Amino acid sequence: MDPQAKKTVLRQVTYGLYAVTAAYGGERGVFTANWLSQASFDPPMMMLSVERESSTLPLIRGSGCFALCPLASHQRELAGALGRPKARAGDKYAALNLPIVETASGCPALADALGYAVCRVETEVEAGDSVVFLAEVIEAAVLQAGEPLGMREAGFRHAG
Repeated sequence: MDPQAKKTVLRQVTYGLYAVTAAYGGERGVFTANWLSQASFDPPMMMLSVERESSTLPLIRGSGCFALCPLASHQRELAGALGRPKARAGDKYAALNLPIVETASGCPALADALGYAVCRVETEVEAGDSVVFLAEVIEAAVLQAGEPLGMREAGFRHAG
């Protein structure tokens, strides 16, 4: 395989930027995600890839759910801050003064996001350095109007 061609083509795949939240056992986690996609219309299902080192991974596994919160086009700095590992950033909710919305399912959602979709995990698959969750959307709300933030617009990119 031509490594440069692989890198170029993989960088051409488009991604949005989302905050993903979860809570379990009195702990909350939040991180920036972009490897996700809708997988089914009926029932509505999402696929989410989470790095194995993510401190939020055990919270998703423990609670069996997570919230996807699409970030708005003006939230580039927030996306960058949420992307820092908890080991360096500490409690991101406190450090970034993140207001939350308590959802009916008990999963926290970011109040400043465009909205949220709470997803109940149906299954997970090991995927290299990540875990891919397939989850059903069980709750959703629109919090504000706006354009979603994408990787390209944010100036972020993957190594490919």
